[in-house]
Amino acid sequence: MALASEIFKLNTHELPRRAGEMKEYQLDLKVIEKVGVELIAIPAGEIIEVDARLEAVTQGVLLTAQIYATAFGECIRCLDPVKVEIDRPIQELYFYESKPERGARRKKVIEKNEDDLDSDDELHMDGDIMDLGIPIRDAIVLALPINPLCSPECAGLCQECGEKWASLIPDHVHEVIDARWARLSDLAVASEIDPDFRN
Repeated sequence: MALASEIFKLNTHELPRRAGEMKEYQLDLKVIEKVGVELIAIPAGEIIEVDARLEAVTQGVLLTAQIYATAFGECIRCLDPVKVEIDRPIQELYFYESKPERGARRKKVIEKNEDDLDSDDELHMDGDIMDLGIPIRDAIVLALPINPLCSPECAGLCQECGEKWASLIPDHVHEVIDARWARLSDLAVASEIDPDFRN
């Protein structure tokens, strides 16, 4: 069984490593685990469509793509099903994998500039492989509503009976009796049944 991250890996061996070369891909990625946030996400088994164009540049490969998918969740007010269509562009530069110089020992010396905060966000090729997971997940999460609603006018549920306000009559109310006075209502009922109750 493939790992969830494997479905996002794209082999670019067909793209020549000469600046200006270009290749287009149409991908249907069947997700193995949900992609999104807790309240709304693309469930496992659904397809993420990616129309991608790869361009070889001096430093690496420039990815330009359009993402299409459908996310499912629940309305935060009434708990009805919510469906969101995602149509979002992404563009990322993947840097070529650095190779050791000929004759040099296979030892990597990494110099990090503490002031360069962007270096941690750079995407790198793994040989011919591009991992599309990070930009696709980021694009999907940014496209999803923080608080999904079935409609902006949704009034939610009645706190007493749990029914949807939209399906209840306009003057729907529940009689609320203060617990501190509940014993008095028992006394009133008893006095109606037995006239001598107070004596």
